[in-house]
Amino acid sequence: MVDMLQLMEYLMGRVESHDMEVVLVQAWLIWNQRNRVVHGGKFHDPSWLNNRALEFLEEFRTASLLMSPAHRGQSFRETWQPPPPSLFKLNFDAALFSALNRSGFGAVIRNEKGEVMAAMAAKGPEVSCSEEAEFLACRKAIEFAIDAGFSELVIEGDNSSVMKVVSAMQEDYSLLGNVIGDIHHLVRNLQWVRIECTRRGGNRVAHELAQFAKNISQDLFWMEDVPPIVRVALLQDANFSD
Repeated sequence: MVDMLQLMEYLMGRVESHDMEVVLVQAWLIWNQRNRVVHGGKFHDPSWLNNRALEFLEEFRTASLLMSPAHRGQSFRETWQPPPPSLFKLNFDAALFSALNRSGFGAVIRNEKGEVMAAMAAKGPEVSCSEEAEFLACRKAIEFAIDAGFSELVIEGDNSSVMKVVSAMQEDYSLLGNVIGDIHHLVRNLQWVRIECTRRGGNRVAHELAQFAKNISQDLFWMEDVPPIVRVALLQDANFSD
């Protein structure tokens, strides 16, 4: 009879690491359920255990991402920080213009030297809340980056709730589920990606571009440049420390 240790050793040499993670979580859940039933708890259907194992892994991966050194450091960071060498950082933001019954989106792509590769200011629809505007801005920004030819990105915004949902890569059943699903689809098609959250001080250029969208009649795009009104924020960001 094969014991649990022998089974794990056998599987580890024959299955992919992510499948092995599922097996280990399933084993833990089965043992946990056995103890629960012994002490009078409810017996769960095996299909529930399988779904719960997948959910648990997603929760763990999300927590690991948000607790990584990059995320912990950014909880206190007030300035823009460059992406790793040879990669690009996409910052985005949204603005609400209630009197005009619409919103605005801003995005900027920079390299490790802080040089602007591309920028965008776009009109957005009327929204019900700031989070809806942020999700729409995120989708628009990633679409813009892909259209501009960038596929290796650090994607950064300043709304922690939105960035947690974006980084979780889980199916969402809220009213914004379709938008969130679009974002996840776009992210999966990138060659390399990292999701980060910063404070407003680290997102100044995207913020100014979103505000600039208040007075435009059509979406505006720049390559290796930004409008004059944004250059002060860009110069402030030039003082980043490695």
